[in-house]
Amino acid sequence: MQLTEDERKAVNALKQLAARWPGTLWVMKKDCDGEVMRSGTGIDQGAAVASIDIENDGGDW
Repeated sequence: MQLTEDERKAVNALKQLAARWPGTLWVMKKDCDGEVMRSGTGIDQGAAVASIDIENDGGDW
């Protein structure tokens, strides 16, 4: 698939972030947004530390 320069930069930025992502955090899909959660707390609203406004779909292929 052919990507624009901005799309390539965004994908590379995500890969770089994944390489240094702390094991104490995880991303949970919520509706069409994502929530950054602190690990070890399960799915608890009190463990949400940030909301990420990146369109996503939690479904399988």
